[in-house]
Amino acid sequence: MLNEQLQTQLKSYLANLKSRVTLILDLNDSKKSEELHQLAKQIEALSPLISMEISNSAGARAPQMTVTNDKGTALKFAGIPLGHEFTSLVLALLHSGGHPIKISTDEIEQIKSLKGKFEFETYISLSCQNCPDVVQALNMIAAINPDVTHTMIDGGLFEAEVKSRNIMAVPSVFLNGQSFSQGRVSLTDILKKVDVNAEAKQAEKLNEKEEFDVLIVGGGPAGASAAIYAARKGIKTGIVADRFGGQVLETVGIENFISVKKTEGPKLVASLEEHVKDYNVDVMTGAKAVKVAKEGNVAITLDNGATLSSKSVILATGARWRKMNVPGEEQYSGAGVAYCPHCDGPLFKGKRVAVIGGGNSGIEAAIDLAGIVEHVTVLEFDSKLRADQVLQDKANSMGNITIIKNALTTEVLGDGKKVTGLTYTDRVTGESEQVELAGIFVQIGLMPNSEWLQGDIELTERGEIITNRQGETSMSGVFAAGDVTDSAYKQIIIAMGAGATASLGAFDYLIRQVDSTTENKLAESKTTESKAA
Repeated sequence: MLNEQLQTQLKSYLANLKSRVTLILDLNDSKKSEELHQLAKQIEALSPLISMEISNSAGARAPQMTVTNDKGTALKFAGIPLGHEFTSLVLALLHSGGHPIKISTDEIEQIKSLKGKFEFETYISLSCQNCPDVVQALNMIAAINPDVTHTMIDGGLFEAEVKSRNIMAVPSVFLNGQSFSQGRVSLTDILKKVDVNAEAKQAEKLNEKEEFDVLIVGGGPAGASAAIYAARKGIKTGIVADRFGGQVLETVGIENFISVKKTEGPKLVASLEEHVKDYNVDVMTGAKAVKVAKEGNVAITLDNGATLSSKSVILATGARWRKMNVPGEEQYSGAGVAYCPHCDGPLFKGKRVAVIGGGNSGIEAAIDLAGIVEHVTVLEFDSKLRADQVLQDKANSMGNITIIKNALTTEVLGDGKKVTGLTYTDRVTGESEQVELAGIFVQIGLMPNSEWLQGDIELTERGEIITNRQGETSMSGVFAAGDVTDSAYKQIIIAMGAGATASLGAFDYLIRQVDSTTENKLAESKTTESKAA
């Protein structure tokens, strides 16, 4: 299961264990159970503080491994936690064995104070890059509070459960048997939902913050770059964002980030966050900005009711997937309508799906899906594809991809529970056509996250923030960077450069401002001179 290199790395991590950890296995006669048993034996051999037991308790999922300790915490893995979830397993071992959990003291106390029994279950696919964050957040809660248990469930291995619960997108989280969340959620998001007082507590703490010199709204590449450049100037810097990482968290392969030949979105985000935290930056996540106003300083109002004040602000709120905005899309979102082929593709194994969009993202998605599903239909609105020719050639060479051009998607069809097909209009003939499908993957570009700025900041017709060469917007003291702006190209490396530019622009703005104390002194000086004259 684990090669020598992985065993060596894991052994070095497990040297940080401070207390005993027990691996309890529920097995059956399947090949996957043999694999899990082998994995557990390899882990047991790497540390004297780890022991293994065979349970085979009645009614338990199998194969399943429960990571537990003397305190009775239970972190369960139903399936083989390798691939993207191997890090989740390593952290579960460390946290169960007393290694410090790297979250704030306030969050730890909040988790400890949760009352009641919480049984979380998270359905994942091992190819999902968004799933580990959710698994790890819930595992941390379970490692801190014995009244919380969490089970990671490989949806590809437990297909009957996936079908019975009508799960068509991952990660899908259930709490005490009821649907809790779908898609990426952070630790802060989870605590908000299970602790009714969480949002009020957060707002109270944020309202107590002293004014910033530079406040960055958004935690993607542009925001991270802006924060680092500001903090290096020695000025009071903060980041406020719904989550750190932004759209990059949902990017699988990155091969055009100069000096890094190949990486994945979550890995890049982890590096960005680590770099930002090397500096004195106040990172505030779990809150969205809803209003910007110039009141001497710049005031940013958040969705929890708090207001942050700063001498300058950099808007780096990024963009999100563009939706089709047709009947049925919202109803069946997460029930056949998806936006991440890498995450949700495995759930449609052997089925027929569609990809909406013929750009690079759309054709790449079709190629990836073609290796999993029975057939892919690509619907492109234009008369020609916009994807690179090499991608078009690859798609055309595959026997289970059909490309339809001049197709206007008009409706998502379903049976009330899941997608069953779609209708589109042939833009040449005007005729309506119907395609039977189990899933629809929407890949038609991005929308700037700027609705909250309308009426306050000048935007383009597409909703992008208009900036000058220094990153300045139409509001004094407010700058912008990244995919939310009218930048000609939406690329990670360009967003980072724009973040640095906006930060330097904000610093230049700050050093040219005369504070109120200086203004009063100047006024007093002029009055004295006038009287003397």
